[in-house]
Amino acid sequence: MAKVLISGGAGFIGSHIAESYLASGLEVVVVDNLSTGKRENLPPGVTFYERDVTSKEDMEEIFFREKPDYVNHHAAQINLRRSTEEPLFDARVNILGSISLLELSVKYQVKKFIFASTGGAIYGEVETLPVREDVPALPLSPYGVAKRSVELYLNYYNKVQGLDFVALRYGNVYGPRQDPQGEAGVIAIFISRILRGEPCIIFGDGRKTRDYVYVKDIAQANLLALSASGIYNLGIGNETSVLDLVEILKKVSGKDFLVIFDEERKGEINRIALSSEKARETLRWTPSVSLEEGISYTWKWFKERKQ
Repeated sequence: MAKVLISGGAGFIGSHIAESYLASGLEVVVVDNLSTGKRENLPPGVTFYERDVTSKEDMEEIFFREKPDYVNHHAAQINLRRSTEEPLFDARVNILGSISLLELSVKYQVKKFIFASTGGAIYGEVETLPVREDVPALPLSPYGVAKRSVELYLNYYNKVQGLDFVALRYGNVYGPRQDPQGEAGVIAIFISRILRGEPCIIFGDGRKTRDYVYVKDIAQANLLALSASGIYNLGIGNETSVLDLVEILKKVSGKDFLVIFDEERKGEINRIALSSEKARETLRWTPSVSLEEGISYTWKWFKERKQ
């Protein structure tokens, strides 16, 4: 039985991927320091280590013991705003932590390294949407710079060290288990506030657009990535503004909640939508959940837990 090590596997996205891998018959090892991940997210059947990927010694011990066939790297500093305030911290986690895993993957002859990159922050401002993978990446935040840096390291480790890789450039992923207390995840944050009877806060005029993709579709892409190579965008391909989200949430929740506008935040792009044509053609991946349907699932999940 093939074995996959998922860094950040107790997190929102990582735990869904762990479920997908287990269901496909893979043996799953999860490494997570639980700084943002939660033990209760872990599906039954995984081997779990509470460790930090930035500790080379701890990771070496795990690689030596488990000898994974695949590495799926989702552990990260995901707060874009924090990356602009603390770029050194962001680089230490997102760049140096990734290099540590890449070094160990080469040493222990890992067959493939799957990396959670970003489609929302890596391109910067682009003129033509939806954006394709061959458009130059000019990120406007240290978070986006770090993700692009790791992609370049992946290219080095592939060309010089022979490590096969897949980098998945996610749109704005949402769904059950997303942490509404974090910086990322406007849908989870808004749902949580609506359930508590609090107003939703929009930074700027609400016209910034993103490409929202449901977490189960992302988990499926990570499964398909086990037999692929290269860089892929993963999104629906549509621009959705924050104002659009408000209207969908009013429809799904049946509540006419209050919206408050606050000042715009630095380092955030204005518009993005991702072309996933390459993923459709090569991975045979197509997103199966529409935005309204996905928000409905997410609303029900949060409502059941009264978050």
